[in-house]
Amino acid sequence: MCGRYTRFAATGEIYRHFGVRGPYSALEESALAPSWNVTPQSMQPIIRLNPDTGTREMVLMRWGLVPFFAESPALSYSTINAKAETLLAKPAFREPFRRRRCLVPVNSYYEWQALDPKGKKKVTWAIGLKTEGPFAIGGIWDRWVSPDKQVQLESYSVITVVPNELLRFMHDRMPLIIDPRNYTRWLEPGDPERPPADLLRPYDAELMKIWRVKPDVGNVRNDRPDLIDPIDPPEEPPTLFP
Repeated sequence: MCGRYTRFAATGEIYRHFGVRGPYSALEESALAPSWNVTPQSMQPIIRLNPDTGTREMVLMRWGLVPFFAESPALSYSTINAKAETLLAKPAFREPFRRRRCLVPVNSYYEWQALDPKGKKKVTWAIGLKTEGPFAIGGIWDRWVSPDKQVQLESYSVITVVPNELLRFMHDRMPLIIDPRNYTRWLEPGDPERPPADLLRPYDAELMKIWRVKPDVGNVRNDRPDLIDPIDPPEEPPTLFP
């Protein structure tokens, strides 16, 4: 699962990394304030292809996909993540995966490792890339249109896959990380009947790093740089309970 992440790269750096053409406006800069605790239901930037021009653009969307056929734009927390294995099986995710894929700019994400069967004892981890720069989580997006044909909401989900060997001890899922070499292929619509399912795989563990952080990130009101500061880890990472 991916329920919190960070995005603190400057807007210009995000534009350059994702190949979005500028210049960006002062309004975009103010709307894209850094966050060290991005939470569901918040408005966040994603990268997609402009439906009219076909060029990459960065737009704000709400985290937690509301499918186009929903009766209302009310958020369901069950849609912040979309399992790769069921993208084509679930009606809420099928068409977005075929036609409306996006890239979610992040700098790192958080995961909570349960140390007992009831989940009362947990360790908080931050996960990122060894490059320490921004990277992309693969996502899908949708547009909710009101009965009078007005676009009321655009929203997205983060896709998850099985974990790689680095992360397997802490959780049974990890977000889908898209390599920059595959950004174009992920974003371009291609044949809707043949979406890029081969990209739905764990990221190379050799390119990633993990570190323990304070549990303060669990409080949604906390959003400050020190949330990702490492704390002294145990000599050996604890394994999942039996």
